[in-house]
Amino acid sequence: MKDIICPHCNKAFKIDEAGYADILKQVRDHQFTEELRKRLELANQDKENAVKLAEANIKNAYQNQLAQKENELTALNAKINNANLEKQLAVKEATQKIEKERDELSSDIKSKELEKQNLEHTLIQRFNTAIKAKDEIIKFKDEEIARTKEMKMKLSTKMLGETLEQHCEIEFNKLRATGFQNAYFEKDNDSSSGSKGDFIFREHDASGNEIISIMFEMKNESDQTATKKKNEDFLKELDKDRNEKKCEYAVLVSLLESDNEFYNTGIADVSYKYNKMYVVRPQFFIPIITLLRNAALNSIQYKAELALVKSQNIDITNFEDKMNKFKDGFARNYEMASRRFREAIDGIDKTIKELQKTKEALLSSENNLRLANEKTEDLTIKKLTHGNPTMKAKFDELNKGDV
Repeated sequence: MKDIICPHCNKAFKIDEAGYADILKQVRDHQFTEELRKRLELANQDKENAVKLAEANIKNAYQNQLAQKENELTALNAKINNANLEKQLAVKEATQKIEKERDELSSDIKSKELEKQNLEHTLIQRFNTAIKAKDEIIKFKDEEIARTKEMKMKLSTKMLGETLEQHCEIEFNKLRATGFQNAYFEKDNDSSSGSKGDFIFREHDASGNEIISIMFEMKNESDQTATKKKNEDFLKELDKDRNEKKCEYAVLVSLLESDNEFYNTGIADVSYKYNKMYVVRPQFFIPIITLLRNAALNSIQYKAELALVKSQNIDITNFEDKMNKFKDGFARNYEMASRRFREAIDGIDKTIKELQKTKEALLSSENNLRLANEKTEDLTIKKLTHGNPTMKAKFDELNKGDV
């Protein structure tokens, strides 16, 4: 039996074990129910709080996300506006540039067109002037040819030749007093060798040194002459006369072969056949003398020095011997230097070959190292353990231990 005190009246009363157990069970069930109710209320309250918190979090997250989206949308709109503005500016700049280039090109085209028109106008004027001058020259030439033919028909062959000689002599005498004061120009009257030229021109400087000498031959013929001669027919004899009279140059003044363009150019150089020989038309008689004379004047200093050397009785032979000795010594030294140079070049070539072999060996070694490296990179655990169950098991245990 157990004593139980009433919580209201504080009286004690006895109760057996079964009743006590029943009361205790009722109290425990009540407490459990009450505790369960409280726990459920707390759980429900926690649930409501969690729901409210979740709703608040979701709402805040949504608001934040919405605000972020709005910010992104604002930024995107700003970028779009900036891009549109930049695009407009770029289009404007490109348009302005193209318009400027178009205007410049248009201006250049107008300028070029104006230049073209001016050039065409100038060329037309020049062409018309040239045509007019050409027509006048042709008319003059035709008249001159007609007069010449008429004159030739009236003269014998000998008279024609004498007339050409007289023409040249007169042309020279016109300039003798002003341009050729120290010159000799006379007919070649010395026929002791069996032949003679027509005129000899010689000029000396103030010291008596010869500047230049020319043997002249004049040839002409009538259009009515049955047998036509060629300029080449007289070159050999002219060269012979020049050498016999010790003249430096030989000039054939000729009206032969009037249709030959080679001679009609004015001054024809035939030095490829006979040294220092020219064929000229009569109008180039004075110019060929001036041309050869000016060339000779440029070398007069060397001729004067040579005359001075000769006048001082310098031993030219001894000088030439010394020069030959110097040349021989220089040649020997050059040969030795050249041989040493070739030996050095051969040595360099051998060194280059050895270096090339070394380079090839290094390249081969580098290739083998590259292949080995590729094989190393291609090496895997799977390939190492293939066909080797013991090693595979060991690596599997290591992998398990790592896990």
